[in-house]
Amino acid sequence: MYYQKFLYIFFVTLALNLSFFSTNEVNAKAFLIDEIEISEKLENNFNKDILINKGFRKAFKELMEKLIQSKDLNKIKDISLNDIKTMIETFSIKEEKFINKYYSLNLGVAFNKKKIFNYLDTKNIFPSQIVEEKFLFIPIIIDQSNTDLLVFSKNPIYKKWKEENNNNHLIEYILPTEDLEDLNLIKANYLELENYDFNEIIKKYFLNNSIITLIFKDQSQIKILSKINIKGKKVIKSNSFKNIELDNNDDLKQLIFDLKIIYEDFWKENNLINTSIKLPLLIQVNNTDFELSAKFEETLDKIDLINNYSISKFDKDFIFYEVIFNGTTKNFINIMKNQNYNFDTQKKTWILK
Repeated sequence: MYYQKFLYIFFVTLALNLSFFSTNEVNAKAFLIDEIEISEKLENNFNKDILINKGFRKAFKELMEKLIQSKDLNKIKDISLNDIKTMIETFSIKEEKFINKYYSLNLGVAFNKKKIFNYLDTKNIFPSQIVEEKFLFIPIIIDQSNTDLLVFSKNPIYKKWKEENNNNHLIEYILPTEDLEDLNLIKANYLELENYDFNEIIKKYFLNNSIITLIFKDQSQIKILSKINIKGKKVIKSNSFKNIELDNNDDLKQLIFDLKIIYEDFWKENNLINTSIKLPLLIQVNNTDFELSAKFEETLDKIDLINNYSISKFDKDFIFYEVIFNGTTKNFINIMKNQNYNFDTQKKTWILK
């Protein structure tokens, strides 16, 4: 009887608190981290605030794993809960369950972008744009002890690659289908794999990005040559790993984990937001077209490289925006062009066409 009364009081109190402190409204100036699952045994000393605070910490950790490179994660690991809370714009309870004396919450937490960027700036960390992208991934093991190639299903990395997933990773890997023609093509270029461009295979998948990973297996170590192609920009990365046995499941999992972190960091580096660059831009927009100015502001809100913007002045004909951009003018023009915006840049004040 006491236990049922305790549950009733708990859920009534929870409902009242949540009505005051949670909301579903999230705007474009926030990072939304959704589907945060947390649970705790429901006992007499249960405190829902402690559970929600655990959710805030988990959400912040997930955001950082998306936003910054792995080398910078140690710089923010000791952040206080109070500091995390100052950067939370809103949160919402997506679902709550009580099963087998355990209370579970599914949280959505929205972090203020500007406050997050300011915090990272104090830690000398450059964040990255959160850009999810698909990459064709072709791993090839070259066993140098017997001059053998392991491709597709005979390759343990190929077989296990998608088993070790992390929802916070930005890269989605597309593995090639097992194709005899492709296999013969790879074998035919065995002696030139380091220089071979793999274009005949890559073009079949209609993807702008690819990673060809050549794993040279020797007795003492594994050397990995990663041929990364991002929209025509080609980069080669070299890494070595010692004491790795590909037949050992734990070693294989660790190698896959390490490789994915290397590729995630490279992708983030490719999308860095240099918050030390603050380029001021003056942009003139027609004031007679309300829909145009509203869509323009909505676009600015969505671009992480926009540090800030404001209306400096307006009259019956034009609105004048001052935009602070973390990048170069060329970068800004290219980003906005992708959003179908073009500018006349002949004068100090640019004109939105």
